[in-house]
Amino acid sequence: MRADCQKKRGASTIVVRQVPGNRSRALVQLGPVTLPAAIGRSGRTAFKREGDGATPIAAMPVLYGFVRGDRVRALPTALPMRRIRPDMLWCDQPEHPSYNRLVKAPFKPSHEEMKREDGLYDVCLVLDWNVSSRQRNRGSAIFFHLIRPGYQPTAGCVAVKLRDMQRLLRFIRKGTVVKVL
Repeated sequence: MRADCQKKRGASTIVVRQVPGNRSRALVQLGPVTLPAAIGRSGRTAFKREGDGATPIAAMPVLYGFVRGDRVRALPTALPMRRIRPDMLWCDQPEHPSYNRLVKAPFKPSHEEMKREDGLYDVCLVLDWNVSSRQRNRGSAIFFHLIRPGYQPTAGCVAVKLRDMQRLLRFIRKGTVVKVL
């Protein structure tokens, strides 16, 4: 990743392509750099539904990110990043008014913890999938986050290694598009 103008403005599009023969593996491309990634256990879909395990085929702008500051420090990015606190949760209950939104513990409806022990959300970028314009059951918590060992599938997100995320973050700004083909 070189191009000075790209460095100053940030990349406009990160392309995610499924690997032939493996529906849950992908390649993430930013300019001339291609990195391995994982996507949803059910592959990709143009008809995303809550809990289907698929990554939406869509162009999704990056809105902002979260970082687990006790584990990851000094991220080189112009993207707005929030430090994860223990009380941060993400509502994934389609019937709830806070569906696909950050909520605060205690919270009884179905949710994901942002401060995960497994480290997947140590760096977590919120993609604008069903966020700006929400619809029930269209999918929640579609993030660009860190990978499980062995590139295990996600529940519908895009995931890369920490060192690869750190490389990409230098070029990601609010509005950078993650385009899943």
